[in-house]
Amino acid sequence: MAKEEGGKGKTEDKAVAINKWGLEEKLLEQIIGAIKQLKYGTVTIVIQDSKVIQIDRTEKMRLG
Repeated sequence: MAKEEGGKGKTEDKAVAINKWGLEEKLLEQIIGAIKQLKYGTVTIVIQDSKVIQIDRTEKMRLG
């Protein structure tokens, strides 16, 4: 996919990245959202038959 001129490169780059991994935009947004909501913790993406079937977010609280 060729990049368009006139400042649309970022949009094109995002579309290429989504197609590269075969992820739907909504799924990619959910993964990014799970990461952005964490201060400390882990995000685990469960894959079955080359498809994302589950996103786990574990948050840790730092005490003291």
